[in-house]
Amino acid sequence: MSAMRPHGELVPLGGGDIITLDREKMTVGRRESCDICLRFPNVSSVHCELFFRDGYWYVQDKGSTNGTKVNGMRVLKKVLIPGDELTIAKRKFSIKYTIPSDKRMEELLEEEDVMSHSLLERAGLAKPQDVDMEDFEEPTPTPRPQGRPRPRWD
Repeated sequence: MSAMRPHGELVPLGGGDIITLDREKMTVGRRESCDICLRFPNVSSVHCELFFRDGYWYVQDKGSTNGTKVNGMRVLKKVLIPGDELTIAKRKFSIKYTIPSDKRMEELLEEEDVMSHSLLERAGLAKPQDVDMEDFEEPTPTPRPQGRPRPRWD
């Protein structure tokens, strides 16, 4: 199978010039050296990176101050599906491209559980640790304090 060439567009929501996605890796930020330069004060100098792999576009936040969101959810790294809303700081875009017909979307969308790694692990500052669920005890209910009864508002 031959490698797919990167293709796609970022369409600004609310108007503006369409941005062509034509390279495998494209940096987005306020710096002139970024592939996609967004000259707004709330956009970080190197805000995020868009990259094309196996026929899909992904976004990865590069430690931005105001965050990168996909469909309203702040993300560190996420696959972008055509029609997704990508928010860079407060600038909103819709991504347009054709997904490959020989790939299974379900496999791609199986994302790792956010709570499965500590923040230090996700930031690359600590080694991943295996967690054995048998080490955890079932929570026991906390008894309600005795004393004054709760007021009733009938």
